[in-house]
Amino acid sequence: MALNVRDLADEQARLITVSMIIVAAVASAFALAWTAPVMVPLVLAAFIYYLVSPIADLLESRLRFPRWASTLVTLLLVAGGLVLIGLLVTTSARGLAASADIYREKLMAWGGRLAAFLDGRGVDISQDALVQSVRDLPVSRMLQTGAGTALTLVTNGTLVLIFVIFLLLGRNRELVKSRVFRQIDREIRRYLVVKFALSAVTGALVGLILSLFGLEIALVFGVLAFFLNFIPNVGSIVATLLPLPLALVQFDTAGPVIGIFALTLFVQFSIGNVLDPKLMGERLDLSPVTILAALVFWGLLWGIVGMLLAAPLTAILRIVLSEFQTTRAVSDLLAGRLPQAGHTTEFQTPRSPGS
Repeated sequence: MALNVRDLADEQARLITVSMIIVAAVASAFALAWTAPVMVPLVLAAFIYYLVSPIADLLESRLRFPRWASTLVTLLLVAGGLVLIGLLVTTSARGLAASADIYREKLMAWGGRLAAFLDGRGVDISQDALVQSVRDLPVSRMLQTGAGTALTLVTNGTLVLIFVIFLLLGRNRELVKSRVFRQIDREIRRYLVVKFALSAVTGALVGLILSLFGLEIALVFGVLAFFLNFIPNVGSIVATLLPLPLALVQFDTAGPVIGIFALTLFVQFSIGNVLDPKLMGERLDLSPVTILAALVFWGLLWGIVGMLLAAPLTAILRIVLSEFQTTRAVSDLLAGRLPQAGHTTEFQTPRSPGS
């Protein structure tokens, strides 16, 4: 009877532990969502710091730059990249706005052909109504929305740069790091560096292909391919399909559209399925189901930025959870590892010395 009482106590302790973990997770999610205006720039700054801090360390160790000079040079490189991307997007958006009327006419022509095609197949659709709906598309409103989004990004970019400045000035390479922090530092830094390089190659190739075909705002699609490549599984699909609507409107024949789709698909497949696994390996140790769930979770919390950072943030969570016996089972589940036959993985509860 004493054994049953002990088993019952252990079961109740495990239920209490699981309940407390769930409550803590929900509370943390609400806190992250509520503090998003500050946390998103801070987390972005931390990841940018991981990318650029080796440059500052190199300037200090090899070229004997003082701390303020190495920080200034590194920040100029980061700010220059952000300004270059901003100018590129702004210039391309202006060109697209100037050609908006031309594309509207082409869309109306496509709508008329589609209505005629469906009418010939027995599908009753009003050609005039379809053309009118195309004519009434809120192009100017969409452009204004895009301009507002760009302004928000610029504002967040300024806050990100401020955080990066303090992170660079306050770094200490001689600081003794714990084993967990060293593992996070090693795995996340390698992931970000390799992912940044592969994304840059992907964006450059996509932009080059679209430019060779003469697609409008080709460079913008290249920049989007660079950023979307940070979103596992989904990003490459979106980057491949994104230029197709504009290509259908811009070109009068199907040849360029097919060529754009085939070549960008080839680039995404080659880098995502050949180079990426070979260089990256299984560094983050996350299952595909976990990555998809993380995209949804972080996307709900922080929007597109959360989706961009979903994989490394979840990997950090997995590493931290693996260090505690109580949450090690959750870490294994995030990695896609289930308890083997004959082995039980359960939450461990402390017992008093006299039990």
